Amino acid sequence: MSCPPRAYTLADFDFELPPQLIAQHPAAERSASRLLDGRHDPPADRVFRELPDLLAPGDLLVFNDTRVIKARLFGHKLSGGAVEALIERVLPGGEVLAHLRASKTPRAGSVLRFADAFDAEVLGRAGPGDALFRLRLPDEPLTLLERHGHVPLPPYITHADDADDERRYQTVFAARPGAVAAPTAALHFDEPLLAALDARGVARANITLHVGAGTFQPVRSDNLAEHRMHSEWFEVGAATVQAIERTRAAGGRIVAVGTTTLRALESAALSGTLCAGSRETDIFITPGFPFRVVDRLVTNFHLPRSTLLMLVSAFAGYERIRALYAHAVREQYRFFSYGDAMLLARDQPGAAEV
Repeated sequence: MSCPPRAYTLADFDFELPPQLIAQHPAAERSASRLLDGRHDPPADRVFRELPDLLAPGDLLVFNDTRVIKARLFGHKLSGGAVEALIERVLPGGEVLAHLRASKTPRAGSVLRFADAFDAEVLGRAGPGDALFRLRLPDEPLTLLERHGHVPLPPYITHADDADDERRYQTVFAARPGAVAAPTAALHFDEPLLAALDARGVARANITLHVGAGTFQPVRSDNLAEHRMHSEWFEVGAATVQAIERTRAAGGRIVAVGTTTLRALESAALSGTLCAGSRETDIFITPGFPFRVVDRLVTNFHLPRSTLLMLVSAFAGYERIRALYAHAVREQYRFFSYGDAMLLARDQPGAAEV
């Protein structure tokens, strides 16, 4: 009789990270970041531009083509007091959903002035008990954000955003605006690397998942089943589904670039069949999850006790991830959004391909 699966708790996903390993700035060149090849034992220390050598002709790389918007706004209440807004989502009719930080919670009907340039009306909470607020802006939101907003750098990056962040906290193929955090594994790709992948015979396809600020939301309950994921909008197009089917039929592997791409693909296959379309997903991937689509994962190193660390542990195996992270700390890899990356293979016992 087989043993029941282990019941993981939040403490199982903790680890010690020296603060100096948290990358505050990107590598001088995108593809010059380090790449930990964690597919086999022992793991191999490489440079990211070597990725084509680790893939086979006929493999399919799937990218998230979302574009980060300048979602952070600084301003003040007309009644006085500083306020900071992080726009989570643009709604129809000039409305947005936003996280607000202020000394006193703004009331419905109050007016906020941002960047000394425009006023926004607070319409109220997005819903009962919701942390988000609905705001009405006086012009097209994306236009106002591009003109007056700031790059929404993660909370562990301590410098104010600058022109370099505008360029580097964005992928070279970003196309569809809507994310408030970058799909960071894709930040390592530059045009020469994409050309090398083409020459290697590695195909490419895209999904879109607009990454929300909830990606940094901490898990507060030791019982993982009590955690509720933030919801994000994604789309997997028919062309991408067809590319995956062709790759599978020819014996190639599906390589997700980043956890956001993996979440979109696995969300689109929850029914047992990979289906094209768009919708919201709040999928929470923990060890024991039956992966159906993705064979390989390119990903950065994630925060202790985070849902993304749980995701990669589910994908590659808990003990393997613990060993790889210990190796990365020992070898002084750079962590988080502007940090280095690793290449993972799927832990086969959980496989359930469609």
